[in-house]
Amino acid sequence: MTLKIGHLGPTGTYSEAAALAYARAKLAGVESCLQPYPNIAQTLKAVAAKEVALAIVPVENSIEGGVTMTADTIWQLVASLQIQQAIVLPIHHALVSVAEDLSHIETVYSHPQALSQCQLWLQQHLPQAVRIADNSTTAALATLAANPQAAAISSVRAANLYQLPVLVRSINDYPDNQTKFWAISLQPTLAGNRTSVAFSLRSNTPGGLVTALGFFANRGLNLSRVESRPSKRSLGDYLFFIDIETDRYNCRQLKSALADLDAYAETVKNFGSYDTTIIEVL
Repeated sequence: MTLKIGHLGPTGTYSEAAALAYARAKLAGVESCLQPYPNIAQTLKAVAAKEVALAIVPVENSIEGGVTMTADTIWQLVASLQIQQAIVLPIHHALVSVAEDLSHIETVYSHPQALSQCQLWLQQHLPQAVRIADNSTTAALATLAANPQAAAISSVRAANLYQLPVLVRSINDYPDNQTKFWAISLQPTLAGNRTSVAFSLRSNTPGGLVTALGFFANRGLNLSRVESRPSKRSLGDYLFFIDIETDRYNCRQLKSALADLDAYAETVKNFGSYDTTIIEVL
């Protein structure tokens, strides 16, 4: 039986590279195939609908922070999605175009995160170019050969796949650019050194968030990430996503803290415990 892995497409995205890295590291000997989707939300919905067994989605970038579509979608889905693994991938953006010179480029396409990660370089080298956000870093590559006034921010790997020239390599504003991806499925997770939880509060009262986070601090549990997202119910109403440095199955302190959070918060979603794989090179 072939294991289907969903990812943000089309072919050549960083999400696909993370999916390939996950398959090599964790699915050795298992027949698998990759299934691209046009956006992150559809990729996660495919897992919930059991169209694919697993999805690889970006969750956080070292420059631009959290990937909001991932956070919003995993909160909104009724299905109990569980994180199987985190994959940290180095991100080296390149400017891809058939233009003969930078001065000929009028538009630059890419995913909003990639455009933001290269904004200083774009301001310095392509101040005349209009930046156009796209669903992924590779969505525009199929059109570049016929448009010498256009460019895309993508990876060298993607440029090679689409047989397009790379005008400039490593244009991200910070060299140590990394993105963390989650491998997500409906299968329960067993153990790991990180646990990810999201919760909403019953009311917006003074000290409400401090109380919730105190359940972990008072037990000596470190939070490696705290992120807020609008609940979309009313202005000023937020959800909170936290990553906890421990294992929910082997740590009595964590179990106790989560029990207190369940009793205190309005809604709690536990996405499971997992380990992290760091990919050195693409």
